[in-house]
Amino acid sequence: MIKLKSPDEIKLLKEGGKILASVLDTVKKEVREGITTNDLNKMAEDLIISAGGEPSFKNYGDSDNPYPSGLCTSVNHELVHGIPSEYILKNGDIISLDVGMQYPKENGLYTDMATTVPVGKIDKKTKDLLKVTKNSLDIWIKNIKAGKNLIDIASKVQKYIEKNGYSVVRDLVGHGVGHAVHEEPQIPNYYIPSFDLELKEGMVLALEPMVAVGDFHVITEDDGWTVSTLDKSLTAHYEHTIAVTKHGCDVITK
Repeated sequence: MIKLKSPDEIKLLKEGGKILASVLDTVKKEVREGITTNDLNKMAEDLIISAGGEPSFKNYGDSDNPYPSGLCTSVNHELVHGIPSEYILKNGDIISLDVGMQYPKENGLYTDMATTVPVGKIDKKTKDLLKVTKNSLDIWIKNIKAGKNLIDIASKVQKYIEKNGYSVVRDLVGHGVGHAVHEEPQIPNYYIPSFDLELKEGMVLALEPMVAVGDFHVITEDDGWTVSTLDKSLTAHYEHTIAVTKHGCDVITK
């Protein structure tokens, strides 16, 4: 069941989204050769808590193996859900930073966003991967509007990515967000003939194209969380939380 959000809820989500965007921007600026992914996670968690929020990814999932951190740090062929560690970033790496927050901490609402950042100098092909993935998110944002069919936009995103020679990840998709970290609907970044969903005013969605240089198949690593490309090709991931309006798309995490 898709939960529509009221104007007051969207106002609160935008308040939290602005904070989350500031947190991610601060962490992004600290990405450099020699820093560990644990360092980046600590920074994100501290910033969220000091702003009156709660890291929504931390302890998320099965109680037998909850996600241990507030920030997902996925490096190179790792697509999403990479667990922060003592891994030291090196020149030429790329890292996806994915962060979620409940705001306010008690009985608050959830926002979610991600970006992919180069470490030092990256080659031309990798720069193009990042550009195409970010542009894919822009296609979502420019085409979202109440009354449109979501899968028609997904088809535009897929065509753009594949026209540029990359693969669209199939096993992971965007999602609704707001009252929980993940809500209905699921939001594929590729065309599914049987998928039919009319966008309605008040929907709050986490749009997140995930793009691979090689094949789109992925695996979950032994830690039970990190999702990587099966062929170990580079991947990129960008995400915004948005609200659907009758006039278009209102970006919440900005």
